[in-house]
Amino acid sequence: MNPVLDQIGQYRIIPVIAMERGADGPALARALLAGGLPIAEVTFRTAEGEECIRRIAAEMPDLLLGAGTVLSIEQADKAVRAGAKFVVSPGLNPKVARHCIARGIPIVPGCATPTEMEAAMELGLDAIKFFPAEQAGGLEYIKAVSAPYPAVKFIPTGGINAGNIAKYIAFDKILACGGSWMVSADLINAGEFEKITALSRQAVLSMLDFSLAHVGINSGGDSATEHAANFFNSLFGFSPREGNNCVFSGEIIELVKTSTGCQTSGPGTHGHIAIGTNSITRAVAYLERTGVVFDHANAKKDQKGALSVIYLKEEILGFAVHLLQMK
Repeated sequence: MNPVLDQIGQYRIIPVIAMERGADGPALARALLAGGLPIAEVTFRTAEGEECIRRIAAEMPDLLLGAGTVLSIEQADKAVRAGAKFVVSPGLNPKVARHCIARGIPIVPGCATPTEMEAAMELGLDAIKFFPAEQAGGLEYIKAVSAPYPAVKFIPTGGINAGNIAKYIAFDKILACGGSWMVSADLINAGEFEKITALSRQAVLSMLDFSLAHVGINSGGDSATEHAANFFNSLFGFSPREGNNCVFSGEIIELVKTSTGCQTSGPGTHGHIAIGTNSITRAVAYLERTGVVFDHANAKKDQKGALSVIYLKEEILGFAVHLLQMK
């Protein structure tokens, strides 16, 4: 897959923006970056799209910038000259697609039927925009239609919001989701960039679906661990379950027999806190962009070689914190 598309797959959310004033572009870009979304698709729906792309590219080069609603070869060339790194179109126009492919411009065309998907594949494209996503059948349709096309990745756009993005992202054929709920025209025109930052951060957190997986408590040896397990069981009905050098009391409490932990062992004066996520690799990428430092040397992988557990370098109140890949 093209490196730009790989990068889009790491960010997972593409804010889709229709700008009425190109001069607002840099302020909007800063708001997105502050919220954890270093990517934007500025559409050619408005006359200011090209100018907005030009201003963002000049002032905020760290933002991965694309052009949306590209309907012609002329628009594609204008977008790239202005600074766009990728092009998105609502439908599949073979002339525009061939033009972009010949010039090495990553293009994501809109497709909603198997016929259109096969046409995109015939052109050598392996990522498509599924538009309008919710109106065209949503995630269930994508799951059904993706079966014959295992190499195709989807970018659903249209009707995606904070309430449904996590379920889309959890499907492994979804490269990213496009949405505009965090960058509405009303917010941009009113200059409410702090609210855009807050909504962007909320979007990222919704997408990563963080949750408390369990709390590990360093309880000492067998006797202390058994006493604690019996305590939680007798008072609250948290049935004990033996683990590797630990006992789980219910689903959340993990009683570690020694300070070195069990299957998810790691540092922690008093124990550890496991935070689940639906994509540990993307969670790490997001948190590292915010300045979090991870202990990559002691990260754990599953049988397929995928990252499954990784600890933060910093302890919180004597507890180590680690991310855990949830199924």
